[in-house]
Amino acid sequence: MNVVDRIKQHLASPVVLFMKGTPDFPQCGFSAQVAAVLREAGAKYDSVNIFEDPELRDELKRYSNWPTYPQLYVNGELVGGCDIVLEMYHNGELAKVLAGAKAPA
Repeated sequence: MNVVDRIKQHLASPVVLFMKGTPDFPQCGFSAQVAAVLREAGAKYDSVNIFEDPELRDELKRYSNWPTYPQLYVNGELVGGCDIVLEMYHNGELAKVLAGAKAPA
């Protein structure tokens, strides 16, 4: 399976966070902040440790046209990185976006 297919396979999940490390062991402060916000929001989500797949890490930046990590996706659409997710959490938009996440097939 090529790298774009692997990205699309991950994006089939209703909510997915591409991050440095894991939610329980984040390896950067920005990833830790987004994981904490999702936990606080009660979100059910999949996570992808970009350090485990360097090819995916490089290609996802091109695929999303977003240069940094973490990257949060809902229903296959990029929501944003740390600053955007935190702002959305504080103004209530993140809860609405997460509530619209489709159920897994």
